[in-house]
Amino acid sequence: MEVRYSIILHQSVTAEDLPKLDVPPKQEVRNAVRTKLTSSPELYGKPLRYSLKGHRSLRVGNYLVVYRIEKKIVRIISIIHRSRNYKGVENRI
Repeated sequence: MEVRYSIILHQSVTAEDLPKLDVPPKQEVRNAVRTKLTSSPELYGKPLRYSLKGHRSLRVGNYLVVYRIEKKIVRIISIIHRSRNYKGVENRI
C-alpha cells in the first residue's frame, strides 16, 4: 500500500515564487511535486545542511524546491532558481 503525503505551500511560495515562474517551469515543478513528493519525498531530493538542516531540496530543471517532511505532510518552503544558492530561504523557516 502506497502512503500519500499532503502538500502544504508556504504563503510566500504562492504569493512570490510561483507567480515569477514561466509556464513551462511551473508545469515541471507542479508535475515533480505531484509525482515525487506526494509518494516518496524522502527518496527524492537531497538533505540540506547547516541552517537548513532538516530540510531537503528537489532539483526540477533550473529550479530547487526546498521542503521539509513532517509525518505525512510535505511543507514546501521555497521554489528558487539554482543560481540563488538558497539565499533568503532561511527567512521562511
